[in-house]
Amino acid sequence: MQQRTLGQRTVSALGLGGMPMSIEGRPEAARSISTIHAALDAGVTLIDTADAYHRDAGEVGHNEELIAEALRTAPGASGEVLVATKGGHLRPGDGSWTQDGRPEHLKEVAKASARRLGVEAIGLYQFHRPDPGVPYAESVGALSELLDEGVIVMAGISNASVAQIDEAQEVLGGRLVSVQNQFSPAHRSSLEELRHCADLGIAFLPWSPLGGISRAGAVGEDHSAFQSVADAHGVSPQQIALAWELSLAPVVIPIPGASRPASITDSVRAAELELTSEEIALLSAAS
Repeated sequence: MQQRTLGQRTVSALGLGGMPMSIEGRPEAARSISTIHAALDAGVTLIDTADAYHRDAGEVGHNEELIAEALRTAPGASGEVLVATKGGHLRPGDGSWTQDGRPEHLKEVAKASARRLGVEAIGLYQFHRPDPGVPYAESVGALSELLDEGVIVMAGISNASVAQIDEAQEVLGGRLVSVQNQFSPAHRSSLEELRHCADLGIAFLPWSPLGGISRAGAVGEDHSAFQSVADAHGVSPQQIALAWELSLAPVVIPIPGASRPASITDSVRAAELELTSEEIALLSAAS
């Protein structure tokens, strides 16, 4: 597995997103644990989760607990895995998402996440989504305090603009290590943030990195640029999408979600693909 830098850690170039294992349509826990084990077997050393990855009210941290169990029961060594979690987003249980970026809330839920994950300090803790009711600097300031207190080892932000990246970096005193934004073939609005992270040497973690492959860059009536390149390589268009994202900057670490072992096993093969400059240009022009 190709490796990339995330803060002071070296992790696999492709991570695993845990959300599909815990929200609506989630599989049985046994299949999710098998998926996580398959990811580990394939060389994945970054798993992304959040306390809000749950379906029903009263089960906050469902995904964190699932990942902790999978790591405890992994047949091989799992000590090198970086588990990244998030706080500040909530799910009341009715299918909606809300925000709570109050510093006191973030500090409280970070400590709860550490307990669920069974760790003394969270490897990477990310402010999940800006709360319009709380000044951004105050929310990020809670991460700075968590770093100073040793509750978390590294700090990141999610769903952030370029201005918020710069503000977070200032508040954290240069200790911001990652930005997690939506980015995929059909969702490229964070390309500016990706490039800004590359300039700063901060890891950029695309969430939902496989979104919109089938309708991105149409070539003919039912054929996409990603499918065309996939056919040329004899692989899935999902692999091509991830390989393209990896090609955009050395700081990019996609975290495709999965709830089946076959899905993550297919995704990680993207790290082995080498796209030509012509293919990268074609995929970058697709929209």
